[in-house]
Amino acid sequence: MTGSANPQTVQFEQVSIIDLIRYGGSRFNEAGLTFGHSYDNALDEATQLVLHALHLPHDLSPVYGNSRVTADEKAKVLGLFERRIAERVPAAYLTGEAWFAGLSFKSDHRALVPRSPIAELITAGFEPWLGGREVNRVLDLCTGSGCIAIATAHYHPHWQVDGVDINDEALSLAHENKARLHADNVTLRKSDLFNGLQGEVYDLIVTNPPYVTDDETDALPKEYSYEPELGLRAGFDGLDLALKILRDAPEHLSEQGLLICEVGEAERALVELLPELPMAWVEFKVGQMGIFVVERSDLVEHHGKIKALADARG
Repeated sequence: MTGSANPQTVQFEQVSIIDLIRYGGSRFNEAGLTFGHSYDNALDEATQLVLHALHLPHDLSPVYGNSRVTADEKAKVLGLFERRIAERVPAAYLTGEAWFAGLSFKSDHRALVPRSPIAELITAGFEPWLGGREVNRVLDLCTGSGCIAIATAHYHPHWQVDGVDINDEALSLAHENKARLHADNVTLRKSDLFNGLQGEVYDLIVTNPPYVTDDETDALPKEYSYEPELGLRAGFDGLDLALKILRDAPEHLSEQGLLICEVGEAERALVELLPELPMAWVEFKVGQMGIFVVERSDLVEHHGKIKALADARG
């Protein structure tokens, strides 16, 4: 019901919230939509769109599922469904919102939709990987929307967190999310990886760089075409940026510093290139997700080979 509606003239449909969610899920599956932007299935994405259109919280109790909707509300929901199907726009871009680590972020075409499993590490305090070591400064490299930097700062208000990206549009969105979530302990900076961070040292570096291969990027479904390609494409094996990060990270890590890096499906290629580097691959609630943890000391020990591989990428 809109704020201008007259309660005496509102007509309720013989359709409930759960009816709309079921219908949306069916339509999305029938249309062969691709999922993977925060949600991985049709029903969850339909739920997101329905609750947004009805101005209801994303964690609405199931007890309200049988509540009937008005004609205007039904029309708004169906309009979002039709756009999702006809245009293949990610649901987070239709709603302008994505949830990450339990927080609501503004989401639009300026950066990838927040969806990294690193969220689980953030809410767990990066344990057991930190092992209780002291952390004062954290870097989120390739911050995009700012979700990793801001969520880290939210759950660790005594840490100073830098969020870095090369893209001005992504940084403008990150600034809006910083204000949205009152993340005063976050500093956002423009830099091409570490190139603009001379002299900066961190106890923890977390990074979700582009890691999609050229072939995979070219073949992605239409949903991904709305996202900036700069945040996806990473060379023939998906490792163009990850190798440079591994090469340069020791210079920006404190003596006991830790690097956490997401490489997704490029995990196999990285292990084949650097089988001797002791990378611990994180097991999440849903299994292994292509995210590794490595100590600064190990990066220093294997720096020669890492540098040769990274330098060869240009």
